[in-house]
Amino acid sequence: MKICMASDFFYPNMGGVEEHIFNLSQCLLARGHKVIVITHSYGDRKGVRYMTNGLKVYYIPIRVFYNQVVLPTMICNIPLLRYILLREQIEIVHGHSAFSTLAHETMNVAKLLGLKSVFTDHSLFGFADLSAVVTNKFLEISLANCNHCICVSHTGKENTVLRAKVLRDKVSVIPNAVDTAYFTPNPCRRPNDDETINVVVVSRLVYRKGVDLLAGIIPKLKHLPNVHFIIGGDGPKRTLLEEVRERNNMQDRVVMLGALEHAKVRDVLVQGHIFLNTSLTEAYCMAIVEAAACGLQVVSTKVGGIPEVLPSNIMILTEPTVESVYRGLREAIEREMEKKQITSRRYMNGSIDGLVATPARTSYKGLCAFERNQIVANLYNWNNVTERTEKVYRTALRETPATLELMMKNVLKSGVWPFVLVISLCHLILRFLDWFVPRKHIDVCVADNPFLSPGYERQRPSTNTVGLTGTTVRRKREKFS
Repeated sequence: MKICMASDFFYPNMGGVEEHIFNLSQCLLARGHKVIVITHSYGDRKGVRYMTNGLKVYYIPIRVFYNQVVLPTMICNIPLLRYILLREQIEIVHGHSAFSTLAHETMNVAKLLGLKSVFTDHSLFGFADLSAVVTNKFLEISLANCNHCICVSHTGKENTVLRAKVLRDKVSVIPNAVDTAYFTPNPCRRPNDDETINVVVVSRLVYRKGVDLLAGIIPKLKHLPNVHFIIGGDGPKRTLLEEVRERNNMQDRVVMLGALEHAKVRDVLVQGHIFLNTSLTEAYCMAIVEAAACGLQVVSTKVGGIPEVLPSNIMILTEPTVESVYRGLREAIEREMEKKQITSRRYMNGSIDGLVATPARTSYKGLCAFERNQIVANLYNWNNVTERTEKVYRTALRETPATLELMMKNVLKSGVWPFVLVISLCHLILRFLDWFVPRKHIDVCVADNPFLSPGYERQRPSTNTVGLTGTTVRRKREKFS
């Protein structure tokens, strides 16, 4: 299959959507599919770049409008998107994130070209505020002609079906995954004394992530001198946490690391015993999965799709209130202290069976860090996610191509009849381009990936390499004949 990943969010920007696109693309490449990525330019990163294993990325020269998202014109980018999709002989366009204007525009152009489209929704949205109403209506229009949708949790599926009015049969649940070979425990990085307990928080410091709850919890643990906080992330709520730290004289117990590259997240996680998540809304929450893979106890608010992410024996769920989160955190601290005392007594008595299962270790407190890593590895791995995504692609490819009349009828169901004019205008522009730049005059790229061919290592040209989370990004100038 020839697949195009389309989104405004991709490297060098870092986040859950970016990681998902990159890892899914790498697995699809390894399984023999052709994959390209279309995103907007980031600074001087424009044109065509090759990343690990020959992942081809088109950084198209579109100016960012707001929050790393391009201006939603619907028609201005048609010539360039048409050229790329035809040149690469794309069969399926896979858009990511409801916020991504570029994803929706690429999917629209693909449907008018007779291609298939798949959309992955990574977030939850409300129904009451003005921004949510506008976003939901735009998503309803965009997904009216989408072949299939993917959500990362069952809660996310219900949310998407309600706000975008998509048929339930056209929505599949495929969770995110984590590289458990990289996110592995390292107990040697934890404090070597029997008293200190590190609570790790890695998150964007914004209201949606529940930073106000965290600010209310930290002072409640002031009387426990052995509890330390390691907070990674940046955002407008950082000043609030700094004020709380100064007001309670906890400068030596609350460490603010600031913004973190994803490659450094694991180095922070392995220093902790407990991971605290105070989000107010989440569709999946990759952070708690990465923390569990690193062997940490997880304490999280019971919101969105979080309750279905990890089993109850490796996660403590709380209500999104200060008192409830505080009680859950105290329970995790007590478990950790009890485990430290049990381990200390065994070694003091000369025992070496610290990792041998006993009746007292049948609960969560008995799971060692590597057992938690194995649980996560069995639940979430990229091979499983890729196989399930391939099934969605095959289902979409079997569907009959939609006619222009059917597409216009589907859009009319949303009640926004002016958008029918937009669809008609896009169709006319494409017909004009078929005359002005005929398809036979568009250079077709080779289907084979030279980066994966056996002889590539001997004949590859000189490249400029840039590091990306332990991988190599190869940049190569594309030549057009």
